[in-house]
Amino acid sequence: MNRVRQATRVILWGLVLLAIGFAIYALVRSRPQDLPWRPLDLSEPVGMFTGRKLAGLADDFPKCRQLLEQAGVHYLPLAPLVSGQCGYADGVRLTAGGARAIRFAPRDVGTSCPVAAALAMWEWQVVQPAARRHFDSAVVRIEHFGSYNCRRMYGRSSGDWSEHAAANALDVAGFVLANGKRVTVVGDWKGEGERAAFLREVRDGACGLFSTVLSPDYNAAHRDHLHLDQARRGAMGWRACR
Repeated sequence: MNRVRQATRVILWGLVLLAIGFAIYALVRSRPQDLPWRPLDLSEPVGMFTGRKLAGLADDFPKCRQLLEQAGVHYLPLAPLVSGQCGYADGVRLTAGGARAIRFAPRDVGTSCPVAAALAMWEWQVVQPAARRHFDSAVVRIEHFGSYNCRRMYGRSSGDWSEHAAANALDVAGFVLANGKRVTVVGDWKGEGERAAFLREVRDGACGLFSTVLSPDYNAAHRDHLHLDQARRGAMGWRACR
């Protein structure tokens, strides 16, 4: 009887391991972007670990630039900047052309490379699909309030420096569509219509790509923009999305 039970346990464990193997195989085939060890590819859909991989590019500027080039993103490298406690060593200026069709206003925005890489994926995988769903039109311009700004976190005269002090953030104010519509955070966040739904969808989609995403739901200081940054969050890689 004991031998029968042991044999049954072996068979059951074998079936469990076989099921796990099939599940992993299915995952690899259907959603390879969800695998933590898979190299980052900006042209792939957003996966479970994409945000962490993007933030990790802060430690490898050459790799970040290589990914932009492979994805067809046009950019110019920025000279390193040191200004007291502020500055950056991995800045790039996004330029028109290439696979990134969206223009920024003001034009040719400069950010840290990890932010630029996340912006490219956000455009392709989140912003454009959301615009087509809600407006049957493409976004042609993203309006912003800038990236680099040598200052501490909002409302503080001392303490932690803002991610803007390292060009590691961008404040997005609105979107202009090919059909002429203009959607702004300050004017359209509140409400139940398509504009508000679009803004919430692009906010939620950004949460899988950026370390920090702050919207008007967070506080009054963000009533007119979405704050997107790639702040370092430690080994656990926790993220802030509000």
